[in-house]
Amino acid sequence: MKKYIFSKVKRLAVVCLCLLFAVNLLSGCNKKAEDEKVQIIDDNYRNYYEIYVHSFYDSDGDGIGDLNGVTAKLDYLTELGINGIWLMPIMPSPTYHKYDVIDYKDIDPEYGTMEDFDKLVEECHKRGINIIIDMVMNHSSSQNQWFIEACDYLKNLDDGKEPDESECPYVSYYNFSKEKKNDSWYSVAGCDWYYEGVFWSEMPDLNLENENLRKEFEDISDFWIEHGIDGYRMDAAMHYEDDDQNSTIEIMNWIYNYCLTKKSDFYMVSEVWANKATIKAFYKSMTPSMFNFPVSGAEGTIEKAARGQTGADSLVNALIDYETTYSSVNPEYIDAPFLTNHDQVRVANNLNNDENDLKMAAGILLTMSGSPFIYYGEEIGMNSKGKDDPNKRLPMNWSASDTEGICDIPEGADNNVAQAFPSVDEQLQYELSLLSYYKRALKMRNSIPELARGTITKEENLCDGVVAAIRKTWTREDENGSSVSSEIIVIYNTTDDVAVIDLSSDEYKDLQIAGYLTLDNTQISIKDGHLEMPGQSICVLKFDE
Repeated sequence: MKKYIFSKVKRLAVVCLCLLFAVNLLSGCNKKAEDEKVQIIDDNYRNYYEIYVHSFYDSDGDGIGDLNGVTAKLDYLTELGINGIWLMPIMPSPTYHKYDVIDYKDIDPEYGTMEDFDKLVEECHKRGINIIIDMVMNHSSSQNQWFIEACDYLKNLDDGKEPDESECPYVSYYNFSKEKKNDSWYSVAGCDWYYEGVFWSEMPDLNLENENLRKEFEDISDFWIEHGIDGYRMDAAMHYEDDDQNSTIEIMNWIYNYCLTKKSDFYMVSEVWANKATIKAFYKSMTPSMFNFPVSGAEGTIEKAARGQTGADSLVNALIDYETTYSSVNPEYIDAPFLTNHDQVRVANNLNNDENDLKMAAGILLTMSGSPFIYYGEEIGMNSKGKDDPNKRLPMNWSASDTEGICDIPEGADNNVAQAFPSVDEQLQYELSLLSYYKRALKMRNSIPELARGTITKEENLCDGVVAAIRKTWTREDENGSSVSSEIIVIYNTTDDVAVIDLSSDEYKDLQIAGYLTLDNTQISIKDGHLEMPGQSICVLKFDE
């Protein structure tokens, strides 16, 4: 009898093991199918993540984030759906923000070494992540050796003698004058010369019309491209020549085209903090991307739609208008939309920490054309405080209980900024968290290439005053050189109410759901030719192939 019972137990154990194996095999197959579905296209349409290194992750316990800390969190970014990183300035600088560069061909010691940077680039590329760095060409630090030598030369210049760049080439790298032209001009200590510093006295403006300085920046670009970067974020690009927009456009064109000669797929996104008309003008530089400032911030297109201040129809009209405006100048442009950046009040503050509105804003951003940029911490709803820049660059909230890697606040920031949403480790455990929504949105974006690359037309028949829809058409060459196109339809319901869309007509009857975003992950389906969308949801439809 005991032998019989033992035999039954053995058989039961074998059956359980087989079932467990089958479940694991099926799970593995499903995961493999999902992975095969998400095939990231290796081009300059990317999901970028902006990192202020100082506040991201501290790998060595000194309280300051560093490059090794970024490397340590690459798997987090990959799992989030990120395939591009923008590092805010990493070069030696005397300030916490590092937008005043002392040495353009080195790493600030607070952040690590060139070896650490090389390792970061290597690990990024292993994961299919492109890395771009902040290039600050409008001005340098007053502690830059170029400026120090230029000022020393002027101090020792004989009265009545004009500066001679054959004696000191650096004297032409900056804008010097015997006249204090306005409040942006500062005295060179020890002599009667002045220099221009539009942003700050310790950020002397560079003269990018000077050929020798251009050669310096070509050499600097060679250096960073050799170290594996994939592109630049151009700081203060519209200010290169404040009084001459055409000269500024030519400067942007020069540095971009030089970098293309060294790396054929070099990417460049420029800060032109201005209205749509001005951004349009700077696309004459034929550089690929300008940050789309009109969509960002509390009064930007995205946040106004997310909080219901404007309707879905206004939203899609704006999306079409941006594409029409910018592409009319540069048909190859890649839009660079974003919610907020390091200079702006965080989106969570703007939307009063309303989680539903934050999800809607993320959904709009991550279904827009181009390369969206996410500011670190947006995916967990981090708050800022007031208008002081240090309070917009607070430490990433990785955990409320585990302090390992948590950075000190940057210089000048407040230490009492309350965070309305849980930390990363908590949100990762909750499938309806804001972080989980971002992961779903980015996965959908990576699965549907038309979202980033398609050209937009309004789908008037599906716009009813409550919802609005656009069609995105992606045309490209296949492996045989033939032109192929695919289309999707994106429907936005920005209201709090359920919307029902009639898809029963011959034009739409073959549409299938390719993806959707809902606040609580409620499934969206088509029943009897009708699509029912809950409040603040987005649905992507694709024609059955």
